[in-house]
Amino acid sequence: MSQSSRSPVRLLAGAALAALFTWLILRQIDWHGLVTTLAATRPGWVLAALGAFFVGYSCRIARWRAMLAKDVPGISWLTCAGPLLASFATNNVLPFRAGDVLRAFAFNQRLGTTSGTVLATLFVERLLDLLMVLVLLGAALMAFRLDVASFSGVGAGFLFALALVILAVLLFPQAFAPLARAATAIIARFAPGIGVRLRAEVDKGLTTLAHLAQGTTMLRLVGWSLAAWLAEGFVFWLAAQSLPDLTAPAAGWLALPVGTLATLIPSTPGYVGTFDYFTVHAMTALGNGTTAAAAFAVVVHLLLWLPPTVLGGLYLILNPLSRQPRNQTS
Repeated sequence: MSQSSRSPVRLLAGAALAALFTWLILRQIDWHGLVTTLAATRPGWVLAALGAFFVGYSCRIARWRAMLAKDVPGISWLTCAGPLLASFATNNVLPFRAGDVLRAFAFNQRLGTTSGTVLATLFVERLLDLLMVLVLLGAALMAFRLDVASFSGVGAGFLFALALVILAVLLFPQAFAPLARAATAIIARFAPGIGVRLRAEVDKGLTTLAHLAQGTTMLRLVGWSLAAWLAEGFVFWLAAQSLPDLTAPAAGWLALPVGTLATLIPSTPGYVGTFDYFTVHAMTALGNGTTAAAAFAVVVHLLLWLPPTVLGGLYLILNPLSRQPRNQTS
């Protein structure tokens, strides 16, 4: 099946899964109770959550600036802010990670970099984010003493071990180079075309990782990542504090990694349904009512979706792609 023919299938599968998870939520909630719970939302806590959101995104921008600074010394935080927010906004409204494609190809001249460099930073960004989410989930499972067999199927020890493997790849990429190349060679034996493309991507990723692992750069990137995700954790916790009907607002710290990992499931732009279902599941696992948990999912989803979509959209309106300088693509 060609890439063009697979795209509609993926889109339909994502929409179907989003509809399924949305239905699973809706069949459990009391609509009158949901409206009443949302009406009782305390705006002061929501504003505090919004402040935590901006702190988290400021750290994400600083992290990306630190990655690009290896190739573009002197690049500013503001220069990086617009393209990053625009990419998140695009991912929130268009399918197939269109925002990542936008960030990789649309702003290179303005950033003073190349598509290859930006794609490599996106790869490192994903690894850092996965590392933090695994650590936060493991910490939440331990802190709340959850029965991992019934909740996630894996324990905190396994999650921490996986996080350590990712950290080792980030800090010592060349040590894993023979293993990565051996894996691509095996794939190439069965699918030569895919193997060739995969080998090129693996080599590119290893080169970038080695570049960013020099000196203290990777440790600073891990620090920015930790700060960003802790700030996002406060978004969840403060959003939970805004809803008086939640009996265990601390469950927001569990909902963060669970809801985030759920975004790996194919869905619609903005992860409608998938994010919400697993966020509700995490909140009810610690004793919150289903209707109150659904209200929380609505509030936190809006907090995470609306600000970057509005700000990134404004950036694209004020800096339309038609006025962008000619991009570098190598």
